[in-house]
Amino acid sequence: MTPMQPEQVAPQPTLVGLFLAFLRLGLTAFGGPSMVAYIRKMAVEQKRWLDEQAFRDGVALCQMLPGATAMQTAAYVGLRTRGVLGATTSFIGFGLPAFLFMLTFSALYLQAHTLPAVVSAFSGLEAIVVAIVANATLSFGKAYLKKWSNALIALVAAVLFGLGLNPILVILLAALLGLVFKRGQLDPAPASSLPKSRSTKTILALLFATILGFAVLFLVQRTLFDLAALMFRIDLFAFGGGFASIPLMFHEIVQVRAWMDGPTFLNGIVLGQVTPGPIVITATFVGYMLHGFWGGLIATLGMFLPSFLMVVGVEPYFGRLRARPYFGKIIGGILCSFVGLLLTVTIRFAWNVQWDVLRILLAGAALVALLWKVDILWVVLIGTIISIAVLR
Repeated sequence: MTPMQPEQVAPQPTLVGLFLAFLRLGLTAFGGPSMVAYIRKMAVEQKRWLDEQAFRDGVALCQMLPGATAMQTAAYVGLRTRGVLGATTSFIGFGLPAFLFMLTFSALYLQAHTLPAVVSAFSGLEAIVVAIVANATLSFGKAYLKKWSNALIALVAAVLFGLGLNPILVILLAALLGLVFKRGQLDPAPASSLPKSRSTKTILALLFATILGFAVLFLVQRTLFDLAALMFRIDLFAFGGGFASIPLMFHEIVQVRAWMDGPTFLNGIVLGQVTPGPIVITATFVGYMLHGFWGGLIATLGMFLPSFLMVVGVEPYFGRLRARPYFGKIIGGILCSFVGLLLTVTIRFAWNVQWDVLRILLAGAALVALLWKVDILWVVLIGTIISIAVLR
């Protein structure tokens, strides 16, 4: 497709128009990062809010930052069209349907998870989740483990994760190993054509509001503060897209803090797969199961705030940051550690499943379907039907 010329870009959207456009996309946002293609179609081809090059710059930025890529791309489009307020509007519009769906599903799960049909469904879906994570491990491994040094970093990370070392320390070690072993995988970029900061005061106000919110939680409800702080920290280190948050969440919530058992967490992942939006919406399920509605809301805000703040804060300086020779090495090392983390979590998820012949067949069929690029939503829905029909 020929890049659009600047004069072809349409006038700025209204905030209401921006919100409704992304709300509509958010209602059908199945497939996680694949939604970036639909955002591009809407923002570049249909609405003509951005030209092709500006959108590509935005996707590159979002891929470099930790967090859910599709959510960040939505914020980027809003930022480029209507500034920080536009970023807030598009970010909320795109994520709101996923939050409301997951909140509803979490409440229903709490009431009905002991019913025989529900037990059968989730019993089979736990095996399918293992296939989903295994497929992600293979996919990320194929993308990032192209040299022996990459594989070595991933192996070291897998061993350290398996031994229970703090994941943040493992990620930092992987970044250091990336500097030692790897050549930068990203070509130096020229100075960014993106405009500089639109409103430093607005960005500082957002940071101040975030700090104030944490302070209020600390003083009023310490358990909610701990939940928000944990989710915030997880998203800060979730390099490799929103899926990276799931292994970190599992490690911290199930293994370190024992706030939730493994099978229940796996059920939350299943609900995250059938809910439109990024899989990190599992944070809503975790929060709701721990502290009801307010827990779901606080966990969601904690999980998504870092992604939003980083897009808004880093965008004006992205070109210069990407051009630095050490930046690609650090990111490369972190992404390799994520492959190691996925491998460890695949094993741990599998350990939580009560395997029999039917579950082995179900997981194997799901993995084959995913390798053949069958949409994950169909894998989950068909797996649910089969589980209810054959598992008792």
